[in-house]
Amino acid sequence: MTHNQSHQTHNPELTPRFHPELIPTLEELEAQERRLVFGRFTHDDAWALGSLLVDRARERQAPVAIDIHRAGQQLFHAALPGSTPDNDAWIARKRRVVERYGTSSYIVGARFRAKGTTFEDSSRLDPDTYAAHGGSVPINVEGVGVIGSVTVSGLPQLEDHRMVVEAVEEFLSKG
Repeated sequence: MTHNQSHQTHNPELTPRFHPELIPTLEELEAQERRLVFGRFTHDDAWALGSLLVDRARERQAPVAIDIHRAGQQLFHAALPGSTPDNDAWIARKRRVVERYGTSSYIVGARFRAKGTTFEDSSRLDPDTYAAHGGSVPINVEGVGVIGSVTVSGLPQLEDHRMVVEAVEEFLSKG
């Protein structure tokens, strides 16, 4: 099932409330994000991180598109077998959430859910432009702040989020 299908069909098996033990808490997500801080982020870093994501996606045969943006410029993009143009549209919408809120697209959606509502119902933002679905994580540079994002689209939202987080953690550990 593609990223888009999981959101359009609302398959109960993919809905977080049916498997709460698998869903990280908001506190866990925020702590995770505080750890994901880069010392710097160059064009070469974008290539290395993007290539790492492509390798991990290929290992899993994940039908994803991958995007890395910094300061409004696309530094990396890859579309793996099984991904579609819809994945690029999802990437753009999730990336705009990171740019607007300065935190991951998954956290933004989780914050709205924690208030008993949804991003779509309560953000007052156009859902054709913004998507608070998992898969876009900020590039946060120490002493600078959020300068861009790393985004994956093609899997259910928590899997997109986890794929990015795992790759960023691995990239940072090689530091």
